[in-house]
Amino acid sequence: MWAKDGTGDGHCLSLVRKFDFDRYLSLLYTGGAARDGLSALYAFNMEIARAREIVSDPMPGEIRFQWWRDTLEAPAGADVDQHPVAGAIRQTIAANSLPLAPFVNLIDARVFDLYDDPMPTLGDLEGYAGETSSVLIQLAAMILCQGRDPGTAEAAGHAGVAYAITGLLRALPWHARRRQLYLPGDLLDAHGVDREQVFAGKTTPALKAAVADLVAIARRHLDELRQRIGDLPREAIPAFLPVCLTEPLLSRIEKRGEDPLNTVVDLSPLSKHWILWRSWHRARKGCRSSIA
Repeated sequence: MWAKDGTGDGHCLSLVRKFDFDRYLSLLYTGGAARDGLSALYAFNMEIARAREIVSDPMPGEIRFQWWRDTLEAPAGADVDQHPVAGAIRQTIAANSLPLAPFVNLIDARVFDLYDDPMPTLGDLEGYAGETSSVLIQLAAMILCQGRDPGTAEAAGHAGVAYAITGLLRALPWHARRRQLYLPGDLLDAHGVDREQVFAGKTTPALKAAVADLVAIARRHLDELRQRIGDLPREAIPAFLPVCLTEPLLSRIEKRGEDPLNTVVDLSPLSKHWILWRSWHRARKGCRSSIA
């Protein structure tokens, strides 16, 4: 155990291990206060990202999100500090002088998850990914650099969009079953995708073409990341480590292309361990491109 059971750190770590295993693995390459801070950050993210699975309809989700907004802005020593994740993330924010705006923006972006509204455009999807996935990488890099600006904003931006698009493509079968669609409307319209067929689980050539386009877009963001990743501070590397799983997963998504609505794509835990370990050691030797 990295923290005693019953502590905020232990609770956060358990939450991340259960619901965000990829980022949990990246914690193996951190230690001390940085590990505790990242555990708190990723646990906070899971509290927000899992809202739709926890609440029965959007209104309780909106109330839950407002509680978190109020919690982030509560004065020091407030009762909310007794909540294991709230107390841990508030302590992390204070210890690293992190700005509150990115946390609030993340919550605001996740309101989209509570409803079945369509994602209008590719620009909207990239904006959503930036406010949820990219910001998490940037905040993690700041924690690893003890609150300093690590100069990783652009790299985090592209990394987060690639990571988020890959995750949404993997979750396409599950989202379609509950009539939720993150695929951008302008891209679907360009290929003539029938949304009702998607919700019915019927894969069409038009849908496969749209998925192929999104895979290519994710890869373009990975290419942009590779152009910027060489200047990453060494201590910020663990913030980017989960992104090294993106390329292998995109390759598997392409292989499942015959039926993207009914095939689940993942890597085994052992494969994930190996990919992160290999990327970590190459990155420490100066080969930052191994992360992407």
